[in-house]
Formats: sequence, C-alpha cells, structure tokens
Amino acid sequence: MTEPTRPSTPRAAASAAPSRRRVLVAGAAGAAAVLGLPAARAQAWPTKPVTIVVPFPPGGGTDAFARPLFAVVGRNTGRQFLIDNKGGAGGTLGASLAAKAAPDGYTYFMGAVHHSIAPSMYPRLDYDILTDFVPVGLISSVPQVIVVNPSRVAARTLPALLQHLRANPGRLNYGSAGNGTSHHLAGELFKLQTKTFITHIPYRGAGPMLQDLIAGQVDLAFDGLGSSAGHIRGGRLAGLAVAAERRATAFPDMPTTTEAGLPTYKVSTWYGLWAPKGTPADAVAAMQGEMRKAMGGDELKATWTSLGTETPNLYGEAFGGFVASEVKRWAEVVKSSGAKLD
Repeated sequence: MTEPTRPSTPRAAASAAPSRRRVLVAGAAGAAAVLGLPAARAQAWPTKPVTIVVPFPPGGGTDAFARPLFAVVGRNTGRQFLIDNKGGAGGTLGASLAAKAAPDGYTYFMGAVHHSIAPSMYPRLDYDILTDFVPVGLISSVPQVIVVNPSRVAARTLPALLQHLRANPGRLNYGSAGNGTSHHLAGELFKLQTKTFITHIPYRGAGPMLQDLIAGQVDLAFDGLGSSAGHIRGGRLAGLAVAAERRATAFPDMPTTTEAGLPTYKVSTWYGLWAPKGTPADAVAAMQGEMRKAMGGDELKATWTSLGTETPNLYGEAFGGFVASEVKRWAEVVKSSGAKLD
C-alpha cells in the first residue's frame, strides 16, 4: 500500500523559502541584465572595458595626459580603459564620432581647448560641445610654450626670434596640430601682437607636427608644454618662453613671455573629459570619483608636474561653465586675429 503523502511541516517550508527567494532574486537580476533595467547597474561601474576617444593621433598633448591617467584608473578599477585615437579636422572628427556614441557609460571623450575654438572656425560642425556632451571634468591646464628646432633656428631667446622674424618676413614657418587648434590660434595671435609673418603648416595632430619639427621639416611651434616637455629636456627642441603669468615649475630657467618682453601674450592649453549626452548620471559620477582618486595620488601628481601642470579640481557643471567661457573667449580671438582655415 502506498503511504499517503505527509503535509509539509512549518520547518520544511521555512527551509525551502530562502532557496526559492534566491532563485527568484537571481532570475530578476538576470532579466534586468537582459532588459537593461536599473537593477543591472547594481554592480559597481565599470563592469567591462571603457573606451576613451582621443581625437588626435598618438604623441600629442591630449595623448600625453590620457594614457597615464587611464592607466592608473584601469589599475584602480581592474578594468581596461582603451585609448581610441581618432585624429583629423583639428580634433572635430573624433568629437563628432564621440557625440554619436552609445550613451551607456562605456564611451568617453577626451578633448581639449581646441574644441572650444572649433565652433568659431568650423561653421558646419555636426555636434555642439556645449549641448551634445555631459561635462565630466578638467584633467589639466598647461601653458603654451614657444619652441624652435635648434638646428634650423639659431635664436635661443624670444627677443632674438623676434629680431630674426622682422628681418626675414615669411622665411620661417610654424606647425600646428591642425586648423582651428590652440597651436594655430596661438600662432596667429603671436603674429598679430608682434606684427610678424610666419607661414602656418597644419598637421593632423600635435604628434605628427612634433615629429616634423624635430626632424627639421618645420621651424617652430606654439605647443602645449605637456607634449613638448620631454623634447625640451632631451635637447631636441629649444624652449624660448612660456606664455603664462609665472614660470613653469618643471622649467624654472625658462622665462615667461612677460619677462621676455611680450606681456600681452598669454595662451594655455587645457584637456578635459566629456561623456555623450544621455550617459547615466551614476556612470558619470563614478568616472568623476575615479578621476579624483587617480589624480589625487602621488604617481599622477609627479607625472603632471613633469608635464608642466598642476592637478585641477573642476568637475561637472563648473567644468561646463568653464568650457562655455572658453568658447566665447576664443570666438573673440578668432575675430580679432582674422584666423581662417588654411
């Protein structure tokens, strides 16, 4: 005879309940992962590799700050942060691609001062730096430095360079990271204030420009100190003056433009991080937290000092306001200098 089934005891039911709850929770989490629901974000960002779009070729100033920063962030998070160099059109090509990237918290855009100049130089941009991105934070701000190829230009001081330029109008050229970049505008502003003429040679980024400057294909440049620092130390370039109020900590013997007799010439290059519009606020906040942690550490503080900059503290809306003020400032420089796309 078959023994009748005994009803479950309260203890058996209680012991089975946690098991059922675990199954239900796991199922809900799995469904959320499939559907992309907020519960899927329960794991701390990032849960997979993150792409950083750098809109210039390797070797330039943006690259010089992006790689050490995200190497540290990658170590701190245990995830890959992939630098994706997308050079061209003065940095606007990479910016356009980044603006159209999926706003999922796994693509960010590292731009520069050039992107506050571009709206005044490129009338048909298909993105807006102020409305198509979420401002994440300022990464660095370095002064421009006037550098020459020592084998092509004999001048070792700014007054000596000015004397040569005035005696030989149009004989020298200067390289830039491209039309509409800070290198270009810095050169045009220099020509305007010194009443000299130097031929502009645009490149697809500071990296290729510096290669040709070092190789002797270009005479001089108005470069960000961050990308020129190593070449100045190595003797491949000669730094004549920094376009800032005070001398660079990394180069205490290099005079400022004021000390060299050109007090109105002040230009700096800054680099910042944005996310595509619509990126979840928690992913942006997490990135900001990782940036603060990385830039607050001794390793990056030493690296930033060697590149001629100090660690900034400008994030979110404050950084966005700074960018808006730079767009306005450079529009005035473009208008007064008459700078045009070559």
